[in-house]
Amino acid sequence: MQRTSFKNMRRSLAQALELIGDWWTPLILRDVFLGLHRFDEVVENLGISRNLLARRLAMLATHKIIARKVYSRRPVRYEYRLTAAGEELVPILVALTAWGDRWSAPPGGAAIEFVHTACGHRFAPSIVCSQCGEEIDAATTVGAARPGAKSGPGVTVIARKLAQAT
Repeated sequence: MQRTSFKNMRRSLAQALELIGDWWTPLILRDVFLGLHRFDEVVENLGISRNLLARRLAMLATHKIIARKVYSRRPVRYEYRLTAAGEELVPILVALTAWGDRWSAPPGGAAIEFVHTACGHRFAPSIVCSQCGEEIDAATTVGAARPGAKSGPGVTVIARKLAQAT
């Protein structure tokens, strides 16, 4: 199945989805974060085809979301680690996992709990305002125009609405 490309949508969310928005990439990133650093480990864990995983890892390395490091020269084999950009995706992956636990939990319940190593507690992720510390939700959040909010693919109607709101 061919997926839609967002390459021509010059908006942050569309560009992020172009990099990590397919079905496999968030699972690959989760696995690397949780310590599966070798190709064969990820193949075994996800049941993903080797050629598809190779393509995804190459794309993630090209965009500096993961880094690869040689651990064997004969044959050449790599370990994969999250870069700073990849590490910034971890809270998003944790939040998406928590959403899945709430709204589409598999039979038998959730498979993973996350622990905050700074305090040692299991936690439920939440997104808070960087200014006041209050939790963010749909009822207390609106969009506001920024300089990049010009009409174009992916935001034509939104750009108009944001311009009218200011």
